[in-house]
Amino acid sequence: MAVKATILKNGPIKIEGDFQVCDTAEATFNLPSGKPVFLCRCGLSANKPFCDGTHAKQGFQSEVKAV
Repeated sequence: MAVKATILKNGPIKIEGDFQVCDTAEATFNLPSGKPVFLCRCGLSANKPFCDGTHAKQGFQSEVKAV
């Protein structure tokens, strides 16, 4: 599957496909094989860069539409 990134309404970025997530030193995060990954958009997650659901508790709002 090609990589697909979906910006969720009032939530994280959902990434699906075959990809890696790396830190600034190029070290890769251990990701679950074949499962989507959710990256934090609100900046409030205690598990950055991954979403932990804090956006819902804090009322984060952002709806992105492709133009």
